[in-house]
Amino acid sequence: MPRRVPAHPAVRLRGLRKDFGKVRAVDRVDLDIHAGEFFAMLGPSGSGKTSLLRMIAGFEAPTEGTVELDGRDVTALAPFDRDVNTVFQDYALFPHMSVARNVEYGLRVKRVPVAERRERVREALRTVRLDDYGSRMPAQLSGGERQRVALARALVNRPKVLLLDEPLGALDLTLRLAMQTELKQIQRDVGITFVFVTHDQGEALTMSDRIAVVNKGGVEQVGTPAEVYERPASAFVAGFVGTSNLVAGPAAESLLGRSGVFSIRPEKIRLDGELSTPAEDGEVNATGTVTAVVFAGALVRYEVSLDVGGRLSVLRQNVSELPVRPEDRVRLAWRREHCFRVPDGR
Repeated sequence: MPRRVPAHPAVRLRGLRKDFGKVRAVDRVDLDIHAGEFFAMLGPSGSGKTSLLRMIAGFEAPTEGTVELDGRDVTALAPFDRDVNTVFQDYALFPHMSVARNVEYGLRVKRVPVAERRERVREALRTVRLDDYGSRMPAQLSGGERQRVALARALVNRPKVLLLDEPLGALDLTLRLAMQTELKQIQRDVGITFVFVTHDQGEALTMSDRIAVVNKGGVEQVGTPAEVYERPASAFVAGFVGTSNLVAGPAAESLLGRSGVFSIRPEKIRLDGELSTPAEDGEVNATGTVTAVVFAGALVRYEVSLDVGGRLSVLRQNVSELPVRPEDRVRLAWRREHCFRVPDGR
């Protein structure tokens, strides 16, 4: 039996604008977020992504435009009248309450019967792998455990949409990487829509079904992680999501035979010291001088100044030492299909 497609997006934003005095934080955004997907809003600080999240939650009123949840216009509704919950970076747990009391707090406010309350708390703690932690106090928990308690407290209300505002930002790197996998698995288990705000490209690429890249109050691109990474819609997306080289001007005309701005990811470029090696079919060849060799643990980055103008970064896995040093002459090569024109050239 085919899976029923929901009649409406879980979240629909139309013409959404938010001004703070003379500052426009969000500029007429249109966006659809599908039911059951893990959706990331990715952008730098001040891009407008948190303002978008707060308008979905109801914490901020739009200056213009509408917010719909499952086809229902909720623009004028208070946060508690919307079928959403929010998890914040600082977790906001009550320090004087046990884990179980923290998780059940919203149910108590809603006057859910005691028996149902206890069962739903047990279910929520089981979902976040904290079955035996109900009697502990927040001060007895690690950062990752507190983050999961905050998640359980949001999930216990069974919202249709869960909003997450940089929830992993306070964790150290090792724990953050572990929680990325954990959070994605929890989302799959519960099957509700997650809307995740982050400035971390790795988080967005690792966890999301789709990503909206936000910049200067607008959405530059919406797509799967592979689409956004491999086919960025603007120079901003190419530079912000991962690392990208931009080839333009005389360098583009000399190497590619076309004018415009072109993007090539540094891991797509081969580097060797044999300048006379001919290009293979379908390859672009360039020569230049190494200006820097940067050791980055698992990877080594080579900065190369091209003879035709411009500069390219090349990434290689740190599997063996490449006898290339600054000021060495090198040849670079890449497949033509890996170098593509940035649509708007911005």
